Amino acid sequence: MRQVIIIGSGPAGFTAAIYAARANLEPLVVASSVEVGGELMNTTDVENFPGFPDGIQGPELMTKMQAQAERFGAEILYDDVIELDLTGPVKTVKLGSGAVHQASSVIFATGSAYRKLGLPGEERLSGRGVSWCATCDGFFFRDRTIAVIGGGDSAMEEATFLTRFASKVYVIHRKDSLRASKIMQERAIANEKIEFVWNTEVADILGEDAVNGALLRSTVDGSTRELPLDGIFVAIGNDPRTHLVHGKLELTPEGTIWVHGRSSRTSEPGVFAAGDVIDPTYRQAVTAAGSGTVAALDAEHFLAALAQTGDPQTAEDVEVATETPDRETDEAETGVPAA
Repeated sequence: MRQVIIIGSGPAGFTAAIYAARANLEPLVVASSVEVGGELMNTTDVENFPGFPDGIQGPELMTKMQAQAERFGAEILYDDVIELDLTGPVKTVKLGSGAVHQASSVIFATGSAYRKLGLPGEERLSGRGVSWCATCDGFFFRDRTIAVIGGGDSAMEEATFLTRFASKVYVIHRKDSLRASKIMQERAIANEKIEFVWNTEVADILGEDAVNGALLRSTVDGSTRELPLDGIFVAIGNDPRTHLVHGKLELTPEGTIWVHGRSSRTSEPGVFAAGDVIDPTYRQAVTAAGSGTVAALDAEHFLAALAQTGDPQTAEDVEVATETPDRETDEAETGVPAA
């Protein structure tokens, strides 16, 4: 039986693996059979991750994280979790291959999934002009006219990247202003290949065997028009991948996994969560990595307490008591108010 199983292989999962491996917990990382590395595998230039002053490609960053985790002894398994039993002292993880693994603790770091428009043509034309990944599919739209749907950082990054290939990139946004960071807005607005279509939503995606346009609808007066296009890239956000723990762990109103305060402790003793599955607000690679650190440290403390008590609930109580200083005692002994 394992000490810890980490489910997920993005910045949170691999960082948790690095810390857990360095603590001699010999973590097993279930990294997925097809989506190893998380969302950063679909990202081009990462310029805001500390330590890379000239930026780094998303896939390269994740490859380095994985190599670092493996260097310290983490075992990476390319498979998918299909069922979990998180109750009791032994956590059971069943995989798509049929294999079953057990551990005293689990770190859940499955990230988030691309949000879809919900239009019939979106699924029908997926891979035939509809995409959620510019780095995956941008090359196929050389000298074509395409559109990016969205108004956040991801949409601006996708649009800017796609100008390397496309002759024209429309950015379609429901409002008259962007929610993207200022620097990402400035880059997109300054790019002569990008044209913004404001106060507009996509009502339908047109084409039989391939995308040939979009039906646009004004969010101001409801009027519609067709826009000829060769491709559509959807960049409207992400949803946390929590389907495996519905009914097993407590969730927040935003749909993320509930954790206790600033910790990674979930509603089930011995189960910890990190990254986008607990973060509806910031959702950055660096915050996910920090969250993975917290989860690994929490798991390490829990396992140490478990070795002493033998009971998961008691171990969690001991862990909480150890990590939560008495404010009045601290102030009395030091003369300085507790933070």
